[in-house]
Parts: sequence; C-alpha cells; structure tokens
Amino acid sequence: MTKALEIRDVTVKYDKTTVLKDVNLELEKGDFLGIIGPNGGGKTTLLKTILGLITPDEGEVLLFGEPPGSEARVMGYIPQHTRFDMKFPIKVFDVVLMGRLGKLGFSPFYSREDKKIARDVLKDVDMWEYRKRHISKLSGGQLQRVLLARALATKPDFLLLDEPTASVDEKMKGSIYSLLNELKERGITIILVSHDIGVISSHVKKVACLNKYLIYHGDGELSSDMIEAAYECPIDLIAHGLPHRVYEHRMPEDE
Repeated sequence: MTKALEIRDVTVKYDKTTVLKDVNLELEKGDFLGIIGPNGGGKTTLLKTILGLITPDEGEVLLFGEPPGSEARVMGYIPQHTRFDMKFPIKVFDVVLMGRLGKLGFSPFYSREDKKIARDVLKDVDMWEYRKRHISKLSGGQLQRVLLARALATKPDFLLLDEPTASVDEKMKGSIYSLLNELKERGITIILVSHDIGVISSHVKKVACLNKYLIYHGDGELSSDMIEAAYECPIDLIAHGLPHRVYEHRMPEDE
C-alpha cells in the first residue's frame, strides 16, 4: 500500500544555514503525528517542504507516492500566523467558502455543493451559529475553528496544522484535539506542530521531536532523552498520556 508520506534524507538550507538535516519520516493514511521542538528548530520549514513550498537541497518528499504539488491529493494547511485585515467586510461563512476556490474552475460562482460543504464543515467545528458573524467579532479560539473549517472545506486527504491552538483556551484546545481525532478516524492524515508538550502528549498517539534533526520512533512515547536532544537542555519531569507516566527525576551530576 502506498504510504501517505515518505520523507527521505531531506536537508534544507537557508543560504549557508542548515535548517533541516537528514530528516526521514513515513506516515500511513490516517496517522496523526504531533511534532514538538524549540523555536527555530525547523518545524514550519518541514511543513512547507511537505507542501512543496520549499524545495529541499537534498533528499525527496512523496505524498501518496507523488511529489508535492502533483495535485494527486488535496492538502489542507493552517499556518502559524494568518494575517487578516479585521476591518475587511467578510463573514464567517464567506471565509470558509474560500476553501472551495480551487474547485471553481471556470465558474465565477460557488455551487450548491460548495455551499453544502461549507455548511457541513462549520457544523463539524461547532461554528454554524456564527456563520453570519463578521470575523472581527470572533475570539481567538473561534477564529482558529473557522480557519480549520476553511481547510476542511478543501476536502483534504492530508491536513497540516502549525500551532493551531496557540491563542486558544484550555477548553477549546481539548475540543479541537477531539475534532482532529475524529478526522483521523475518517482517514485524514494529520501533522500538527505545537509547543504544548503536555496537551499534545495527552491527545496525540504519535509524537516526534524536531530541532534540525527529527527524532521519531513511530509511537507516542516521549523519553527524556528525546526531549533533551530536541530542546538541548535537561528535563526534570514529563507527564505523558492518560493516565500520566512520569519520567524519573534527573539529579545533577555533582549530587
């Protein structure tokens, strides 16, 4: 069976700075992978490389057996920073409909099917009642849900999310992760980047650490060695999963 994602020996450089080095990763259809790591560790660069927005200096990326941009599969993407002119006169429903722009072809108008899909995904993210609300009237968590709905309106096979819960309260975080797990059960392959180790380790079954090099063992177990390698500093305590599993406290060498 063709894998959803194959990354083979990928290296990416910005000028003379190596951002990703010898990255290897394979995901099956319906996998849900969380990636953690420090700022500047290459997480956003990795997502853009998977999307085909960045061409690796070495190695290759295959999505369902094809290079990125081949249009063999639909990709949904929520970037870390989405800039909106909050004064622009656009309502929630219209923002979500924008996810259907790539399906318009030569028609200048959205079809009934487009509008049905927008309605369905707004209901999926519990934002249907806000469909007529101007985007400037949304909270940070509500806006994130609308952006997720817009990505889902593309009917993606693969969903990439860069810090989707950065401005979201704890209750909304849990709700978004629950929705993502539902999408996983529908067969959508998901990669989620986050700094929130506690939440991601509680909700995501497969976790990788990235700081130029990718550390991934194919499961959700986060060892203290993995975390220390990614963040390049000692880690005293990690709570993981439900129920929590606590790693041993590391005493300084001189004690």
